[in-house]
Amino acid sequence: MTPLKRFYNLLKLDKKDVYQILFYAAFAGLISLSLPLGIQAIINFIQSGQISVSWIVLIFVVTLGVAFGGILSLMQLRITENLQQKIFVRSSFEFAYRLPKIKFNELYNRYPPEIANRFFDTLSIQKGTSKLLLDFSTALLQISFGIILLSLYHPFFILFGVLLVLLLYLIFKFSFAQGLQTSLKESTFKYKVAYWLQEIARNNNSFRKSLNFDYALCRNDGLVNDYICYREKHFGVIKKQFLQLILFKVIITAGLLSIGGYLVLGQQMNIGQFVAAEIIILLVINSVEKIILGLETFYDVLASVEKIGIVTDMELEQSTESVNGITAESDIVLETDNLCYRYPESDKDALHNINLRIEQGEKLYVSGANGSGKTTLVRVLSGFLQPDNGAFYINDGSYNKINKDYYRSVIGFVMQGESPFEGTIRENITFNDPNITEEKLKWALDSVNLTPFIKTLPEGLDTILYPDGRQLSASNSQKVLLARCIVHEPKILFLEDPTDKMDEPSAKAIIDFLFSEEHNWTVIVSSVNHYWKSKCSRQVIMDNGKIAEDLKL
Repeated sequence: MTPLKRFYNLLKLDKKDVYQILFYAAFAGLISLSLPLGIQAIINFIQSGQISVSWIVLIFVVTLGVAFGGILSLMQLRITENLQQKIFVRSSFEFAYRLPKIKFNELYNRYPPEIANRFFDTLSIQKGTSKLLLDFSTALLQISFGIILLSLYHPFFILFGVLLVLLLYLIFKFSFAQGLQTSLKESTFKYKVAYWLQEIARNNNSFRKSLNFDYALCRNDGLVNDYICYREKHFGVIKKQFLQLILFKVIITAGLLSIGGYLVLGQQMNIGQFVAAEIIILLVINSVEKIILGLETFYDVLASVEKIGIVTDMELEQSTESVNGITAESDIVLETDNLCYRYPESDKDALHNINLRIEQGEKLYVSGANGSGKTTLVRVLSGFLQPDNGAFYINDGSYNKINKDYYRSVIGFVMQGESPFEGTIRENITFNDPNITEEKLKWALDSVNLTPFIKTLPEGLDTILYPDGRQLSASNSQKVLLARCIVHEPKILFLEDPTDKMDEPSAKAIIDFLFSEEHNWTVIVSSVNHYWKSKCSRQVIMDNGKIAEDLKL
């Protein structure tokens, strides 16, 4: 989809507001062009040397027209403000809805926070769209009405209109594609600079060393140079367009003043018509200048729409309404049949011909060397990765045909790389779920031995956590994630090294709780801590993407 098509689709969502802006712009254009006609009539009255009621009425009407034009502009501002708010709200919810549902393959080799940064292009779209709708609509209508009005004074002015239309056409034809391309490139390197600054901020301790600091500045210098290069190319397009405008203004101004003076001297126009025609010409030229200067905003808006379009084009997970026998009371059985999975851009399967059946309540320990496929297996079984070939069944129903949201509601997980988000400890554990009672929350906190730490906090569970749980120790961060994992008392727990940051006694206490006989949940764990293995009833050993051994313990 082209950037222009994306922008059109964006405006189509609020076409009622756009039509209102155009309607008011048409009225404002007519009123602004009535000003020269009023001045022409006033001059004619002055030339007659008589003061009449008609002269006074004309002055009043012209003044009233100026005031009414201002009111119309204010009404346009109100509508564009509403439009900007709608664009912001719609874009924020679009991102909030899509980011958690984007398929893993779409985000492979991408940094999700960098993708989320595309949201800031919404601000460019807000301001740019408002400016374009106000300035372009008014300018285009003024040009159209002005040319029609001038043609009534003398046929010569029709040539002026033709030249004007030809100028705008040539500017768009020969520089629009280049202007849009350089704007997109400029935007690309703008994001690369922002992403690198984000990396410096995220790893600020690593860049404190003098050598590393110099590297950070050198890399930033390279990215900024690329940005400046394309920025300069984009400015070259804008400069060329403006030079064409200056040349046009010089030729038209000189020509029209000369021809207009000649027509007055030849008595083909009176002095009032001449003054009115020159005012209209100045209004038209100013409108053309407004359009040319506004092209940079137009390029920026199209580039921003295209950048956001990259996110909205990403494929989302699909889910059906069917739950295939999964209920809060039913057991859940997982089964794979020759299941295969390959990471994007890889030429080798990470999982190959996996055949596995896991009954409700089983405790499965997944082990293997680095790169053997154990983490990939856990993530496929949890539904975070979609198998490429073979089948994955949940209670005899294909995973592709079940309600994935419901499946995830009955499982708990702690994945590598996961961390607390900015919000209270309570929100991090419960997500403000009204079904989680205070008793159930207390049970989860006690179970992971987090209660003593909570009691030391002045705000308790209402303590605000920083992003990544910065003010927490690594072990307490893991405890928050484990409490979140078990608070719903799920059917299955998927765990990836969930206690590797804890001291041995704390880790053993939590493992003993998770494997106590009072819980019938299935546990599928991948960890280097062999104490997990001693508690499991079964071990799957992965090797080179295949199940090397499936042992009863």
